Amino acid sequence: MPGKYIEVDSGVELFVQDVGEGDPIVFIPGFTFTTEVFEKQVAYFSNYHRVIVMDPRSHGKSTITVHGNDYVTHGTDLRKVLEHLQLHHVTLVGWSFGCLTIWEYMKQYGAEGIKSLVLIDMPPKSLSIDTEDWVEGALDDIAAIYNNSLRTPKGQRDFIIAYATGVMIQRELKEDELTWLVEQSMKTPYYIAGNLFASGMFSNYLAEASIASKSLPTLTVIAEHWSDTATNFMKKHVPQTQLEVLGGHMMFWEHHQKFNTILDEFIQ
Repeated sequence: MPGKYIEVDSGVELFVQDVGEGDPIVFIPGFTFTTEVFEKQVAYFSNYHRVIVMDPRSHGKSTITVHGNDYVTHGTDLRKVLEHLQLHHVTLVGWSFGCLTIWEYMKQYGAEGIKSLVLIDMPPKSLSIDTEDWVEGALDDIAAIYNNSLRTPKGQRDFIIAYATGVMIQRELKEDELTWLVEQSMKTPYYIAGNLFASGMFSNYLAEASIASKSLPTLTVIAEHWSDTATNFMKKHVPQTQLEVLGGHMMFWEHHQKFNTILDEFIQ
């Protein structure tokens, strides 16, 4: 699918694909991933929606830059993309750290022009000392990833392989599928991946998630491996969100037919 480039900062362009007609849906990929992960959603929803997918800065085909590799800047970048494309009545769909971009957008700009939110498998608060909270992991484990894995290209590659096979996908991946996932991530250099990882892990958008779900229809899709903890957490802190449990961290790709049905019914 052809794409275009939108300048969001001096010398920084984001790669964006824009196809179909109707109420717009904007898909935002997670940590170091690209527009390609949403290919099954683009094929399905572009039949009766305007579908936009984007590579965040320093991801995929977008400009690799040492500046702005944090989710505050990503929220600003999203605003500039929506303004450039003159999008209104938008459904924002974020996967993993892409949810941070959405919450940051809501924090800076509010809900004007946004129709609904879909948040795929990301806790609003990444770390906590409360063992009952839904978080990304234990502090020592997160620190080890930052200090060890994301210090070299090999470390980043090994981290993505372990995460893809252990968390993202439930079935055994074919060799070419795993190669594709790793290649997606490696388009973001390891030193930028480390910045993004730290920005995401030290974020706390619990207040924004609660406010957003009160002002907009919101769907949260949770992976099965932590569904009990995540469901209890969201019911306590973000009770207005609709909850669905499905597959692994990348369920929209592995179980795309069921995911697309869930998303379609929510949007309707």
